[in-house]
Amino acid sequence: MGGTNSLSRRQWVAGASGLLLAGATGKAGEKAASGQRSSLALHGGEKAVKKAAGSGPRWGQPERQQLDAMLQQGSLFYWQGPQTKLLTERFREVCPAKYVQTCSSGTAAIHIAVAAAGIGLGDEVITSPITDIGTVIGVLYQQAVPVFADLGPGTYNLDVADVERRITPKTKAIIAVHLTGNPCDMDALKTLADRHNLVLIEDCAQAWGARSRGRPIGSVGHFACFSLQNSKHVTCGDGGVVGSSDERFGPLLQKFGDKGGDRRKWGGFDAFATNYRMSEPQAAVAAAQLKRLEPIAAKRARLGNLLSEKIADLGGLVPHQVHPEDRAVYWFYMFRMRPKAFRCGRSEFVKALLAEGAPVSGGYIAVPLYGEPVFQKHGFFAGRWPVKEMGLTTMDFSKHKCPEAEAILKTGIRVTIEEHMTEEYIIEVAAAIQKVARHYAA
Repeated sequence: MGGTNSLSRRQWVAGASGLLLAGATGKAGEKAASGQRSSLALHGGEKAVKKAAGSGPRWGQPERQQLDAMLQQGSLFYWQGPQTKLLTERFREVCPAKYVQTCSSGTAAIHIAVAAAGIGLGDEVITSPITDIGTVIGVLYQQAVPVFADLGPGTYNLDVADVERRITPKTKAIIAVHLTGNPCDMDALKTLADRHNLVLIEDCAQAWGARSRGRPIGSVGHFACFSLQNSKHVTCGDGGVVGSSDERFGPLLQKFGDKGGDRRKWGGFDAFATNYRMSEPQAAVAAAQLKRLEPIAAKRARLGNLLSEKIADLGGLVPHQVHPEDRAVYWFYMFRMRPKAFRCGRSEFVKALLAEGAPVSGGYIAVPLYGEPVFQKHGFFAGRWPVKEMGLTTMDFSKHKCPEAEAILKTGIRVTIEEHMTEEYIIEVAAAIQKVARHYAA
C-alpha cells in the first residue's frame, strides 16, 4: 500500500495504542518478560497465556425485541416490510449507499453486483486468490472469467501494480477483497479503475466497521457487498447486503436480487436473475445486530493493533500491515514467519504456540482459489466450462500463479481476535509469540 513502507510499524501503532497500553502493561508486561526466559510449554515449561480469552453473548434482548415486533406483522415478506426498511436505514449509517438491497448471503450480494454491472459472457474480473469462493461464484455464473492477481506481502490485499499488469481489453471489473477486515488501497484501486473504465466492487464480507482513510468501508467503489453469515462481526445466521450510490447500477440492485422484476413499477420481467431475497425475520435480527457493530469493530481494532505493537520488534516475523489512516477490524489477525529466521517450520512453531495457550492456526485457506480441484479441472458447470470450450477465454487455472499469495498461505499464522478478549489477554498472547520466536530463532 502506497506510503506505508516509510513508516515503522512501531511508530504508527504506538500513536494509536499509547493510551490503551498505559494501563495494561504493568504486571502483565512483567509476566511476559519472565515468560520469555522460561522453557517452552511444549517442553514442560510454564504457559505464557494464563488468562481466559473471555466470552459473552452475541445476541440477546435487542434481537428478541426486534423479533417480537416482527411477529406482530401480517407478512414476513421482505418487500416494503418494516424490518427490511429498518435494516436498510441502519445499514446506511454504516455504509452511506443510496440504493440498498438485502439478500440471502454475501455470495448473493456479489452476484447481484456483478449482474447489475452488466458483466457477462467472456468478460474478465480481477480479484484476490485468497478469499472465500463466494467472491467468484457470481462471476462464474455470469459466464465471466475470474482473473487472480497477487497480494501485498503484509496486507494480504490486492497488489495494485499486479492488478494493472493483468488488465486486458476483456477486463470489466475489479473485486477488492478487504481480507481479515483490513482495507485495500481503495484510492489506488479507484484511480486504476477510473483510468481503465472498470467497475470497482468491494467485498466487505470480513470488514464490517472498517474504514479506508477514515471513510466507511464500501463507500469508495461502485458497489459495496457485505455478509451476515454466522461467523461475521454481525450476523443473522446467513444473509447479505449490497449497496451502490452509482445511478447506473443502484436502481438495478433490487431487480437482480429478486428474479429480474422491478417491484416499484411492476411490468413483468425484463431481465433474468435468481431469487436472493432476505426474509423479515432475518432482517429483524440483522437490524438489531447493527446497533452492536461500532463497539465490536472498535474493540477488535484496538486488540489487533496492540498485538502488532507487541510483536513489532521480532525480526523474524512480519506483523499484519495496516495503513496508519485506516481502521482494520481483524476478522482474524495474521502474521508471517520468515522461514530462514527460524530453526523450525511453521507446523512446529504453531504447535509450540498452541502449547503456550495462544489461539492460533497455520495459514488460512489450504490453497489459492485457482488451486482448488474445480478450478484446476475447469469443471464449473456439470464438469465443463462453456466459456473456455467456446474459445472466449484462454485462461488456464492449472498454470495460473500468484507467488506472493502462495507464500502467504505457507508462512502465515492466524491468530483469533474476538471482541470479548481483554488487552491483558492479548499481551499474554504476544508474550507467547515472543517466547516461541526467540526460542526457535536461527
